[in-house]
Amino acid sequence: MKTIQVVLDKSLLQATDRAARRMKHNRSALVREALREHLRRLEVRTREERDREGYSRQPQIVVETSLWEREAAWPAE
Repeated sequence: MKTIQVVLDKSLLQATDRAARRMKHNRSALVREALREHLRRLEVRTREERDREGYSRQPQIVVETSLWEREAAWPAE
C-alpha cells in the first residue's frame, strides 16, 4: 500500500469519521472502500454509455428483438 494525502473540508471529514465508526472501519479503510465503489460505478457507466452509443449507431431491428422475446421465460402474472 501507498500512503497519500487527501484534503477534506471539516464537515466531510466529520461525516467520514462517523461513517467509519458506524461501519467499524478505520478512516482509511472507509475511503478505500468508497473509492473502489465509485470506480466500479464509473466503469459500469462507461460500459453502459458505450453500449448506448453502439445501439444508437446500429439500432436493433424488430426481427432481432422478437427472436429474444420468444426465448425469454416471463413469469406468470
